[in-house]
Amino acid sequence: MMYIIFNSIICAIFRALKMALMLHQKAKTQMKRKRYKEALDVLIMAEEAFSLCDSKLIEKVDNVPMLQLDIVWCYFVLRDVSCLEVAGTRLEKARVGFERSHGKDSSRFRVLQAGRQADLAIYVRLELLEGVVAYHNGQTEKASGYLTSAQAKYLQLQVPDEAISMLMDMGYEARSAKRALKMTGYDIQSSVDLLCEEREKKIRRQEEDRERQREILEQMRYGKTPMNKAVDLQKLKGLTNIGFEKYLAAEALRINENDADKALDLLTNPEENCILQNKIQAKRSRATRGSSSSRAAAARTARGTNNRQAFVRAPPHAVDGNAPPDAANGNLQEGNHADGNLPEGNDVDGNPPEGNDVDGNPPEGNDVDGNPPEGNGAQLLDSQEAMINEESVNQDVVMTDEVAVNDEETNSHPVPARDVSMESELAHELTGDALDDYDIEVSDEGQAIAEYLSLLESAASS
Repeated sequence: MMYIIFNSIICAIFRALKMALMLHQKAKTQMKRKRYKEALDVLIMAEEAFSLCDSKLIEKVDNVPMLQLDIVWCYFVLRDVSCLEVAGTRLEKARVGFERSHGKDSSRFRVLQAGRQADLAIYVRLELLEGVVAYHNGQTEKASGYLTSAQAKYLQLQVPDEAISMLMDMGYEARSAKRALKMTGYDIQSSVDLLCEEREKKIRRQEEDRERQREILEQMRYGKTPMNKAVDLQKLKGLTNIGFEKYLAAEALRINENDADKALDLLTNPEENCILQNKIQAKRSRATRGSSSSRAAAARTARGTNNRQAFVRAPPHAVDGNAPPDAANGNLQEGNHADGNLPEGNDVDGNPPEGNDVDGNPPEGNDVDGNPPEGNGAQLLDSQEAMINEESVNQDVVMTDEVAVNDEETNSHPVPARDVSMESELAHELTGDALDDYDIEVSDEGQAIAEYLSLLESAASS
């Protein structure tokens, strides 16, 4: 029982950490779009999420100091003077946090980044904001020290155009070349090494993402355990390596909550193994019948949708409910041959083919076979049919290709409700680029530094 409680607490902490990171990334995206008021609201939510995490878990990384710095930057851009006092407190927390995670004078950070100055832009913003807070608190000498240091770092980040052109001639993009040069102190060879390293990392991330996606799809095929957990693919691999069929081993793990020993006992017991195989086969049969019915219903729905206008345009009787005048006079129904035979293509009731009008003619714009004309309309119908077919195929794959559909007992532990659209939106903001957070364009910071240094000079001269 204690293990279950402890495990639940750990899961809750990691969920809070993931949510905090995603919210912070979402806020950074808003800041890049100059939506600072919206970004500030999201940053406050991220701060609350970080507060739910274990401090020992996050004190060695700079995510929380970065969050504090971003909040104060939003204060500054929004010109919110009322937050001046709390801004100073937040900057102190950021300074302490950066020193704890980066080391004294960023020594630890430089070692981890192979001597690169990736954090330089962060300290430009930090020292600028510290100088602004000191200036508005009347601490002119302290403000001058912060602003002068920030200006020196800002000048180090000004990349010569010639260096950017050299890297662009090698085939690199301007933004990537500029970032690499800023982080390596304009060293061309080091910049090329960094760019090559980042390209390899990107390819590796893409391969890992594809592999993870394949694993997720495979786990979906096997269903959930009674405790709503996915089948452990590593344990499944171990069972298949000793000769068991994958679908059989997956079902054994599923019903035994991924307990490999219990699953092995089940699989090596001839009687229980046979029962399990019969059970899986029965589920597959039910799934196949269900998918066939779904395909038939989808096809009927599609036909009814595409031809609904034909039924409206071809009423069998007049408005008063009487038969058409020609029928009352004993004349042949319009569209029949003289010998009373139905026109070619009509059914036994004399109705024209689906989609034709009352005269048996195809809809306007269609060809003689009743097919729609080539173009947007035909493409739309084709795309609708393709979507229906694809959904049916996907459903068949999920339900019949080595699938163990969950039994009724698996619903005894329902999955908590999730906002999938919100999760997808937040996860989309995560770039996977470790240096993206340090790639700050400091042009606004440079203007602010010059402005406040000018104010200090004016105050000193007066």
